[in-house]
Amino acid sequence: MIKHFQLGNQSQVILAPRQETEAATLLVGFRVGSRHEQEATNGISHFIEHLFFKGSKKRPNTRVISQELDGVGANFNAFTSKERTAYYIKIPKQKLELAFDILSDMLFAGLFKKSEIERERGVIIEEIKMYEDTPIYHIETILEMAVYEGHPLARDIAGPIKNIATLSRQEILAYKKRYYRADNMFIAVAGNFSEKKVRQWLRQYFDRSFGKHPEIVTDKNFAIDQAQSRVKLQFKQTDQSQLAIGFPAVGEIDPKYYHQLLLANILGGNMSSRLFTSVRERRGLAYTVRASLDEHPDVTNFCIRAGVANTKIEEAYKVIMSELRKMKKELVPKAELTKAKENLKGRLALALEDSEDQASWLMHLLMTRGHLATVAEVREKIDAVTAAQIKKAAHEIFRPDRLSLAVIGPFKSKQKFQKLATQTKI
Repeated sequence: MIKHFQLGNQSQVILAPRQETEAATLLVGFRVGSRHEQEATNGISHFIEHLFFKGSKKRPNTRVISQELDGVGANFNAFTSKERTAYYIKIPKQKLELAFDILSDMLFAGLFKKSEIERERGVIIEEIKMYEDTPIYHIETILEMAVYEGHPLARDIAGPIKNIATLSRQEILAYKKRYYRADNMFIAVAGNFSEKKVRQWLRQYFDRSFGKHPEIVTDKNFAIDQAQSRVKLQFKQTDQSQLAIGFPAVGEIDPKYYHQLLLANILGGNMSSRLFTSVRERRGLAYTVRASLDEHPDVTNFCIRAGVANTKIEEAYKVIMSELRKMKKELVPKAELTKAKENLKGRLALALEDSEDQASWLMHLLMTRGHLATVAEVREKIDAVTAAQIKKAAHEIFRPDRLSLAVIGPFKSKQKFQKLATQTKI
């Protein structure tokens, strides 16, 4: 049985026991990400994530931390998104207390040495270059710049290199103090564990204060005000172009969210989806093509991506648009809708087989929606969606004036793409 409660210091805790596994995961997250940053400090949330692994008073460097965890076969890492930053250790169940010891030590007693900050700048700059040199990943960032234009969500999570090169230790510590606080901390424990022992470790290692903090700064909710199509082009000498099409849609906490979730699944969620069939199987225009949702509480980017030959972009674009028009004109047949629902429910079940994934999913729900949901409740919401609701979602989302088009390829002028987007009929 999943439990949710608060510690004395106001930290939120989720316990998700599962006895049939030999592992347990401790995940500690904070509601802070790139959308909380200012333009001049964009990238600081991700920078701080890296620095927490650089040592504490008890474990003075990365090597000590790694050796302890490697010595028991643990998996450990962290991630930063636009909404949150989280740190996790997945470990054999018998060694779970070590995860509590190490993560609390990192988060409460991190040294943030100036020498480590200087060294880590180079690591992050190379990470940024790696993603920028990989169009299949970087196209998402380019598209988000268009869809979320004028809002902090448009910024890259890793930030620009110029920021990473100049952020001071003082700025980093001030930002950490603002957001790394007990009342902004979420702890999830999933897998095989003794609840009695975990509650004891929670009190011992995490039920403490981070000290006094300045007020948390939040950004404004995203408001859809796009009135015409947008185009972003990045020149890169490649043999294949990356094409991405985006539309702003309702956020994850909106009741209509599940309508667009099924819409994305039917269009491009798997290898029997409409876009996969029409773009790849029938015409051979792409190796991969998919539709997905970049989700936030207040807005979603309904994204369609494909990697196509440089000479086939226009043809692929038109085929995609024809499939969007069909979604607006016709009701999804009952059999196809049933298949999409079963696909989503099946993928959810498989995704939650792992303690790490379960902890992350539950924390995401609590941070985003303010409450937990059971798998059964999510299944009910998926099952309740009708073909008429999906058709209506297509009408509301697929609007030419709200279309954003991003391309990475060997093109120096975006005139052709602007014409393509401007003349789009959906």
